[in-house]
Amino acid sequence: MTLARSLSPAGSAQEWRALGMVHTQHKEIPSLDGWRALAIAIVFLSHAGLGRIVPGGLGVTIFFFLSGYLITTLLVREFDRSDSVNVRHFYLRRLLRLTPPLLLVLVLTYTLTWLGIFTGDASWSGFLAQLFYFANYYVLFFDPGHTLPQGTGVFWSLAVEEHFYFVFPALFIFLMHKADRRKIPLYLGGLCLLVLLWRYGLVLLGDASMDRTYYATDTRIDSILFGCILATLKLPPAVYAALHKPAVRVGGVTLGVLLLLLSLAVRDEVFRETLRYSVQGLALMPLFFYSVAHPHSFPFRLLNLRWVQRIGIYSYSIYLSHEILLSNVDWVSHNAAVNIAVAAVFSLLFAMAVDRCIDAPLRMLRARFR
Repeated sequence: MTLARSLSPAGSAQEWRALGMVHTQHKEIPSLDGWRALAIAIVFLSHAGLGRIVPGGLGVTIFFFLSGYLITTLLVREFDRSDSVNVRHFYLRRLLRLTPPLLLVLVLTYTLTWLGIFTGDASWSGFLAQLFYFANYYVLFFDPGHTLPQGTGVFWSLAVEEHFYFVFPALFIFLMHKADRRKIPLYLGGLCLLVLLWRYGLVLLGDASMDRTYYATDTRIDSILFGCILATLKLPPAVYAALHKPAVRVGGVTLGVLLLLLSLAVRDEVFRETLRYSVQGLALMPLFFYSVAHPHSFPFRLLNLRWVQRIGIYSYSIYLSHEILLSNVDWVSHNAAVNIAVAAVFSLLFAMAVDRCIDAPLRMLRARFR
């Protein structure tokens, strides 16, 4: 699923648009639902047994980047309208968006696990850790026996996002009021550099495991920050115009794809635990830029196909349920492909039901807090 004179630190909405913001001013941002669909497809296929071919971690990184870009774009819009951000409404919107489907999945999964129908273990500590977005650190430091229901391990990424958004609105408001808005991407880039150095320190000096750098909030928030950088980036008119030239666009998209392939091709363990996430964040910047600015050009028009967008809308509920179902459909058939297909169908049906019965009414309620 958006110059010649000096600006005030806040700047007006007109000034912000004139500087070449990469996000659209339309209510719906093109291509983002398509990116969600692509990300959930990557994650699903990886968990379905194709992890050696399909990099599930890249799907999660796309989700992180998209979240940072979308949330920051919405915050910029709100700030431009009112010169402030209603933090209470921000958290209410996120609570109403994320928690009801999560709570439903947790209650069903832990109940079926406790009854012995689903595999794994069910404990109140695990339930509460996952419900209150502490799943990543719980698994790393407090649950060496992995006493969780099978398939709920993916909830670590929800914890990373929520930890980030506990602090980001305050940082955003501070920067918008106190900083030159043209320099905000530099400040956020500096934070990305600090996270990268922290990963290097943990790996080279602390001999940290790959799980430590992959799951922990303090080592993964830069994947969200790269999206925030793109949402706050403003460019001189000449540069902005040049970026939209067909040859430059093809070059930018090609560069982004090549960087992504590089991040996957390099198998050095230190690189994979440290620089890989930074390279992927940089690679996604031109890809997201052009997918939003030129949604009808190839290949981005594929992201805006109606059925692809629909999968993107369902992606959160599919993400919550897919690995749980993949872990518990062995009774269907002795054929792995059949079981994967059944899990895919049930994940989609579950997501459709959540969208109709939970998300639809809550969307109207969330709109009251915009």
